[in-house]
Amino acid sequence: MQRSQRNTLLAIIVLSGLALSPLAISHYDDKEPAQSYRQSWFAMMAANFGPMAAMVKGDIPWEENQMAAYADQLAALVTLDVMRGFADGSDKGTTRAKPEIWENKADFKAKMDDLTTAVNALQAVANQGTDRKAIAEGVGATGKACKACHDDYKSKDYLY
Repeated sequence: MQRSQRNTLLAIIVLSGLALSPLAISHYDDKEPAQSYRQSWFAMMAANFGPMAAMVKGDIPWEENQMAAYADQLAALVTLDVMRGFADGSDKGTTRAKPEIWENKADFKAKMDDLTTAVNALQAVANQGTDRKAIAEGVGATGKACKACHDDYKSKDYLY
């Protein structure tokens, strides 16, 4: 990647992060920091993955550069230690996290690792940009990794 392209991509990522930071801040509650941390992380994941899925479905126009930028941001997010948001005792309070997370932490962590693997693969293919089918498959694999946790560990309704 040329230096000017790298600088442009970095600027897009920084500006997007700033634009999305109100989403993260809106979830922060200093009385429940672990819950706030994980809810902010998931909000940022959704803010990036949602448009990617919408592009694949044809609900919004396909934009290769934007697809790559979203994938880069997802990849940056999965480098954060989201497991610190699932500290012991954070199963209470304002949460949609099921108690099964704390009962099956190894399985939950394995599913989060699968998400990281899927996101990194999606980033690689999205940054190549030309193979829409491969990108769509990467979005599908990432969605499956998300759903694997949702099925087992996310309550259907908020508990507040």
